[in-house]
Amino acid sequence: MSHAIIELKDIDYAFPNRDNALNGLNFHLHHGEKLGLFGPNGAGKTTMLHILMGLIKPQRGEVVLFGKTMQDGASFDEARLKIGFLFQHSDDQLFCPTVLDDVAFGPLNQGFGKDEARQKATEALKQVGLSGFEDRVPYRLSGGEKKLVALATVLAMKPEVLVLDEPTTGLSPEAKVRLIEILHGLDMARLVVSHDPDFLSATTDRLRAMRDGSIRPGELKPHTHTHVHEEGDVPHQH
Repeated sequence: MSHAIIELKDIDYAFPNRDNALNGLNFHLHHGEKLGLFGPNGAGKTTMLHILMGLIKPQRGEVVLFGKTMQDGASFDEARLKIGFLFQHSDDQLFCPTVLDDVAFGPLNQGFGKDEARQKATEALKQVGLSGFEDRVPYRLSGGEKKLVALATVLAMKPEVLVLDEPTTGLSPEAKVRLIEILHGLDMARLVVSHDPDFLSATTDRLRAMRDGSIRPGELKPHTHTHVHEEGDVPHQH
Protein backbone atom coordinates (compact mmCIF):
# COMPACT_ATOMS: atom_id res chain seq x y z
CA MET A 1 0.00 0.00 0.00
CA SER A 2 1.26 3.49 -0.87
CA HIS A 3 1.93 6.12 1.75
CA ALA A 4 -1.17 7.62 3.31
CA ILE A 5 -1.95 11.21 2.45
CA ILE A 6 -2.82 11.78 6.10
CA GLU A 7 -1.72 9.65 9.04
CA LEU A 8 -2.18 10.38 12.73
CA LYS A 9 -0.44 8.05 15.17
CA ASP A 10 -1.31 7.73 18.88
CA ILE A 11 -2.44 11.34 19.21
CA ASP A 12 -3.24 12.75 22.65
CA TYR A 13 -4.44 16.28 23.26
CA ALA A 14 -6.04 17.99 26.26
CA PHE A 15 -7.21 21.56 26.64
CA PRO A 16 -6.15 23.28 29.88
CA ASN A 17 -8.17 22.20 32.92
CA ARG A 18 -10.29 19.82 30.86
CA ASP A 19 -10.43 16.12 30.09
CA ASN A 20 -8.54 14.89 27.05
CA ALA A 21 -10.06 15.93 23.74
CA LEU A 22 -8.12 13.16 21.96
CA ASN A 23 -7.06 9.85 23.48
CA GLY A 24 -4.56 7.73 21.54
CA LEU A 25 -6.22 8.62 18.27
CA ASN A 26 -5.09 6.78 15.13
CA PHE A 27 -6.26 7.68 11.63
CA HIS A 28 -5.18 7.40 8.00
CA LEU A 29 -6.52 8.48 4.60
CA HIS A 30 -5.14 7.22 1.28
CA HIS A 31 -5.31 8.48 -2.30
CA GLY A 32 -8.75 8.02 -3.83
CA GLU A 33 -10.54 7.53 -0.50
CA LYS A 34 -13.67 9.52 0.28
CA LEU A 35 -14.13 9.06 4.00
CA GLY A 36 -16.78 10.47 6.30
CA LEU A 37 -16.16 10.89 10.03
CA PHE A 38 -19.32 11.08 12.11
CA GLY A 39 -19.65 12.07 15.73
CA PRO A 40 -21.54 14.28 18.18
CA ASN A 41 -20.44 17.71 19.31
CA GLY A 42 -17.47 17.38 21.66
CA ALA A 43 -16.23 14.12 20.14
CA GLY A 44 -12.90 15.75 19.21
CA LYS A 45 -13.46 16.02 15.45
CA THR A 46 -12.41 19.65 14.99
CA THR A 47 -9.46 19.23 17.39
CA MET A 48 -8.25 16.32 15.26
CA LEU A 49 -8.45 18.44 12.10
CA HIS A 50 -6.62 21.35 13.69
CA ILE A 51 -3.83 18.98 14.70
CA LEU A 52 -3.47 17.46 11.23
CA MET A 53 -3.31 20.98 9.77
CA GLY A 54 -0.67 22.07 12.29
CA LEU A 55 -2.90 24.68 13.92
CA ILE A 56 -2.40 23.12 17.35
CA LYS A 57 0.31 20.75 18.57
CA PRO A 58 -0.51 17.38 20.16
CA GLN A 59 0.91 16.51 23.56
CA ARG A 60 1.79 13.06 22.25
CA GLY A 61 1.84 11.31 18.90
CA GLU A 62 2.96 11.82 15.33
CA VAL A 63 1.43 13.62 12.33
CA VAL A 64 2.51 12.26 8.93
CA LEU A 65 1.39 14.06 5.76
CA PHE A 66 2.25 12.82 2.28
CA GLY A 67 4.71 10.33 3.80
CA LYS A 68 6.65 12.93 5.79
CA THR A 69 6.62 13.37 9.57
CA MET A 70 5.69 16.93 10.47
CA GLN A 71 8.53 18.34 12.57
CA ASP A 72 7.91 22.08 12.60
CA GLY A 73 5.93 24.93 11.11
CA ALA A 74 7.87 24.86 7.84
CA SER A 75 6.96 21.23 7.16
CA PHE A 76 3.29 22.00 7.82
CA ASP A 77 3.47 25.06 5.54
CA GLU A 78 4.61 22.85 2.68
CA ALA A 79 1.95 20.20 3.30
CA ARG A 80 -0.87 22.75 3.64
CA LEU A 81 -0.31 23.85 0.06
CA LYS A 82 -1.60 20.42 -1.01
CA ILE A 83 -4.50 20.09 1.46
CA GLY A 84 -7.72 21.96 0.81
CA PHE A 85 -9.03 22.68 4.31
CA LEU A 86 -12.55 24.10 4.59
CA PHE A 87 -13.16 25.65 8.01
CA GLN A 88 -16.45 25.08 9.81
CA HIS A 89 -17.16 28.82 9.85
CA SER A 90 -16.54 30.58 6.53
CA ASP A 91 -15.77 33.90 8.22
CA ASP A 92 -12.58 32.27 9.55
CA GLN A 93 -11.46 31.73 5.95
CA LEU A 94 -12.51 34.96 4.21
CA PHE A 95 -10.64 38.14 5.06
CA CYS A 96 -9.92 40.06 1.84
CA PRO A 97 -11.77 43.10 0.43
CA THR A 98 -13.29 41.22 -2.51
CA VAL A 99 -14.25 37.66 -3.38
CA LEU A 100 -11.63 37.51 -6.14
CA ASP A 101 -8.90 38.63 -3.74
CA ASP A 102 -9.87 35.91 -1.27
CA VAL A 103 -9.88 33.15 -3.88
CA ALA A 104 -6.62 34.30 -5.48
CA PHE A 105 -4.82 34.42 -2.12
CA GLY A 106 -3.97 30.70 -2.11
CA PRO A 107 -2.45 30.55 -5.61
CA LEU A 108 -0.40 33.66 -4.81
CA ASN A 109 1.01 31.84 -1.76
CA GLN A 110 1.83 28.91 -4.01
CA GLY A 111 4.11 31.20 -6.02
CA PHE A 112 1.93 31.99 -9.03
CA GLY A 113 2.04 35.47 -10.51
CA LYS A 114 -0.84 37.91 -10.01
CA ASP A 115 -2.44 37.35 -13.42
CA GLU A 116 -2.26 33.55 -13.21
CA ALA A 117 -3.56 33.58 -9.64
CA ARG A 118 -6.53 35.68 -10.69
CA GLN A 119 -7.20 33.32 -13.60
CA LYS A 120 -7.19 30.33 -11.25
CA ALA A 121 -9.53 32.21 -8.91
CA THR A 122 -11.93 32.98 -11.74
CA GLU A 123 -11.96 29.32 -12.79
CA ALA A 124 -12.61 28.18 -9.21
CA LEU A 125 -15.53 30.60 -8.83
CA LYS A 126 -17.01 29.23 -12.05
CA GLN A 127 -16.55 25.71 -10.68
CA VAL A 128 -18.74 26.50 -7.66
CA GLY A 129 -21.30 28.44 -9.69
CA LEU A 130 -20.28 31.93 -8.55
CA SER A 131 -19.09 33.54 -11.78
CA GLY A 132 -19.82 37.25 -11.54
CA PHE A 133 -19.10 37.38 -7.81
CA GLU A 134 -15.51 38.53 -8.28
CA ASP A 135 -16.06 42.10 -7.04
CA ARG A 136 -18.54 41.27 -4.28
CA VAL A 137 -17.65 41.97 -0.65
CA PRO A 138 -17.38 38.64 1.23
CA TYR A 139 -18.93 39.71 4.54
CA ARG A 140 -22.09 40.86 2.72
CA LEU A 141 -22.76 37.44 1.20
CA SER A 142 -25.29 34.93 2.48
CA GLY A 143 -24.12 31.98 4.54
CA GLY A 144 -24.40 29.62 1.59
CA GLU A 145 -22.55 32.01 -0.72
CA LYS A 146 -19.76 32.42 1.84
CA LYS A 147 -19.41 28.64 2.09
CA LEU A 148 -19.07 28.33 -1.70
CA VAL A 149 -16.53 31.17 -1.84
CA ALA A 150 -14.54 29.46 0.92
CA LEU A 151 -14.64 26.23 -1.10
CA ALA A 152 -13.45 28.16 -4.16
CA THR A 153 -10.45 29.45 -2.17
CA VAL A 154 -9.56 25.80 -1.59
CA LEU A 155 -10.18 24.57 -5.15
CA ALA A 156 -8.14 27.40 -6.67
CA MET A 157 -5.05 25.79 -5.13
CA LYS A 158 -5.67 22.44 -6.92
CA PRO A 159 -5.23 20.41 -3.73
CA GLU A 160 -4.53 16.69 -3.64
CA VAL A 161 -7.05 16.14 -0.85
CA LEU A 162 -10.05 17.98 0.61
CA VAL A 163 -10.61 18.20 4.36
CA LEU A 164 -14.03 19.60 5.27
CA ASP A 165 -14.97 20.50 8.84
CA GLU A 166 -18.75 20.49 9.43
CA PRO A 167 -19.38 21.89 5.93
CA THR A 168 -23.18 22.09 6.34
CA THR A 169 -23.08 24.42 9.37
CA GLY A 170 -25.54 27.26 8.78
CA LEU A 171 -26.52 26.12 5.28
CA SER A 172 -30.05 26.16 3.92
CA PRO A 173 -31.36 22.91 2.37
CA GLU A 174 -30.83 24.43 -1.08
CA ALA A 175 -27.22 25.39 -0.34
CA LYS A 176 -26.56 21.91 1.05
CA VAL A 177 -27.83 20.32 -2.17
CA ARG A 178 -25.58 22.63 -4.21
CA LEU A 179 -22.57 21.69 -2.09
CA ILE A 180 -23.31 17.99 -2.59
CA GLU A 181 -23.51 18.51 -6.36
CA ILE A 182 -20.14 20.27 -6.40
CA LEU A 183 -18.46 17.54 -4.33
CA HIS A 184 -19.85 14.88 -6.67
CA GLY A 185 -17.96 16.60 -9.49
CA LEU A 186 -14.59 16.53 -7.69
CA ASP A 187 -12.38 13.49 -8.20
CA MET A 188 -9.95 13.71 -5.32
CA ALA A 189 -9.48 12.15 -1.92
CA ARG A 190 -11.57 13.75 0.79
CA LEU A 191 -12.19 13.64 4.50
CA VAL A 192 -15.58 15.03 5.52
CA VAL A 193 -16.15 15.55 9.24
CA SER A 194 -19.74 16.13 10.27
CA HIS A 195 -22.55 15.27 12.67
CA ASP A 196 -24.91 15.15 9.64
CA PRO A 197 -25.14 11.48 8.58
CA ASP A 198 -27.28 12.20 5.51
CA PHE A 199 -24.70 14.62 4.11
CA LEU A 200 -21.90 12.16 4.83
CA SER A 201 -23.76 9.34 3.09
CA ALA A 202 -24.24 11.58 0.04
CA THR A 203 -20.62 12.73 -0.25
CA THR A 204 -18.40 9.88 0.98
CA ASP A 205 -17.90 6.17 0.29
CA ARG A 206 -17.06 5.04 3.84
CA LEU A 207 -18.16 6.16 7.30
CA ARG A 208 -16.29 5.95 10.60
CA ALA A 209 -17.51 7.00 14.04
CA MET A 210 -15.68 9.22 16.51
CA ARG A 211 -16.56 9.50 20.18
CA ASP A 212 -14.73 10.56 23.36
CA GLY A 213 -11.55 11.50 21.51
CA SER A 214 -10.97 8.33 19.53
CA ILE A 215 -12.15 6.69 16.33
CA ARG A 216 -14.17 3.55 16.82
CA PRO A 217 -13.08 0.36 15.04
CA GLY A 218 -15.12 -0.74 12.04
CA GLU A 219 -17.25 1.18 9.58
CA LEU A 220 -20.72 2.58 10.03
CA LYS A 221 -23.44 1.11 7.80
CA PRO A 222 -25.86 3.75 6.48
CA HIS A 223 -29.51 2.66 6.62
CA THR A 224 -32.95 4.10 6.10
CA HIS A 225 -35.65 4.39 8.73
CA THR A 226 -39.38 5.10 8.88
CA HIS A 227 -40.86 7.78 11.09
CA VAL A 228 -44.05 9.82 11.54
CA HIS A 229 -44.47 13.49 12.45
CA GLU A 230 -47.16 16.13 12.15
CA GLU A 231 -45.75 17.63 8.93
CA GLY A 232 -45.63 14.26 7.20
CA ASP A 233 -48.10 15.29 4.49
CA VAL A 234 -45.98 18.32 3.48
CA PRO A 235 -43.09 17.81 0.99
CA HIS A 236 -39.84 18.12 2.92
CA GLN A 237 -36.25 16.92 3.19
CA HIS A 238 -34.10 15.42 5.99
